[in-house]
Amino acid sequence: MSMSWQHVEPAPAIAVLPPAAVNLDEAHLAIDLWQFYTGKTADPSQVLAVQVMMAKNAAGTWAARSTGREMPRQNGKGDELEIVELWGLVQRGEAIVHSAHELNTVSSAFQRMQNVLNSHRDLRNKVRRELKGLGQQQIETKAGVIQYRTRTKGGGRGLDDISRLVIDEAQHAEPEQLASSTPILMANPNPQTNFVGTGGIEGVSDWWWLVRLRALSDNPGDFGYVGHTAERLTADMDMRHRPTVDAFDRDLWVYANPSIAAGRGDMGFLEEQLRNLGPRLFAREHLGVWDDPPVNAVGSIIPIEQWDALADETHPIVSGETFALDVSPDRQRASFAVAGRCADGRLQVEVIDARPGASWVVDRAVRLYQDHRKPIRIEKGSPAGSFGALFLEAGVQVDEVSAADHARATGQFIDAVGGGTLRHRGDAALRAAIIGATLRHTGDADLWSRRSSKVDVTPLVACTLALGGVPASLSPVFAV
Repeated sequence: MSMSWQHVEPAPAIAVLPPAAVNLDEAHLAIDLWQFYTGKTADPSQVLAVQVMMAKNAAGTWAARSTGREMPRQNGKGDELEIVELWGLVQRGEAIVHSAHELNTVSSAFQRMQNVLNSHRDLRNKVRRELKGLGQQQIETKAGVIQYRTRTKGGGRGLDDISRLVIDEAQHAEPEQLASSTPILMANPNPQTNFVGTGGIEGVSDWWWLVRLRALSDNPGDFGYVGHTAERLTADMDMRHRPTVDAFDRDLWVYANPSIAAGRGDMGFLEEQLRNLGPRLFAREHLGVWDDPPVNAVGSIIPIEQWDALADETHPIVSGETFALDVSPDRQRASFAVAGRCADGRLQVEVIDARPGASWVVDRAVRLYQDHRKPIRIEKGSPAGSFGALFLEAGVQVDEVSAADHARATGQFIDAVGGGTLRHRGDAALRAAIIGATLRHTGDADLWSRRSSKVDVTPLVACTLALGGVPASLSPVFAV
């Protein structure tokens, strides 16, 4: 059993190794297979990226549920994906969706895989059929299948049981596109999403920034990330006021472009690009210097480091148990949550269930009510409001609350986080909502905005509504 992470020189600026990883053997087998049939040699940075994607935990599943790979153009990200996808196609029997922003990128990835599979009789014999429609290319082998698609807001709907979702050109990925794609992984017992992109672009890369900020956080969870960039970044740094990178510093060119250290890159090409693009665009495209993130992506409402510090799985809710439901305006996501108090009197919120769609909501509510005999809080007039009558018809007690109640609970939630009197269990969906949530002003107060937030905020709204129903405690609560 191999567990020796690849050493890379110069080291990536950001490296998150999946914490539960115990085995890298399959990653090395995938690299050997690819090298044998392509005649290429994976350089150290590529080996590390593949290890992060294919590291396995003690249960034998992927150690990282999601991975990120940031690197300037023309440094070999395509080879890294090709290694993982080829192995999935001919050895694991994976169902893969490889998505990209541009049709040319999709077609190029499809052509590359075709070339590999046609390079040797052993691989050709594994191919059953190919579909070549533009933007909908597909290769089916005797073991697995890979689909190449351009991203649209509905591009992932209608697919099921996908084991790997590749988000190529992640700097252009939009929340609605991801909302249509990522739920297709739910039916698979060992899914993984791979985000791969270059420097973030102002006004375009909101979601990609969330992935990068997760990599820089103190508690990223079941996650892996390898980032080559000339920026020197730390978790406590203000991402909107990062130190300036000198685009003329040739040492930084090597630092940000691992292909140069591997002997594949061309300093002369970069010299010409600097003249053609100018310092700012050259820094973004070839040094991995990201444009500033949107305000809400850096935790302006609830600082993400403050939220992460409140994660605690050791204190269960023992009193004041209150349940709530929230549904997104497009009814593509829904979440149930519970809030209450721990034995020491502190508040706690937990996401019970967060899934795509809304067809499952009534059945889940019935099970919750049968198990706990507690009403479910729903905001009247919200997208979840339509379930009130359905719940009552199914025998589930409902507690309807107003937008003003939601606003009061929002203030209570923010104050409890700021005062250190709230705990949570580190749920990834709730964390993403904390990072991307915005506020909507109503009357004299603010509440979480379902429409202007950049991410699915149903886990956060459900937790907030549940928190608003927890009875006041008579016992003293001490700040953490």
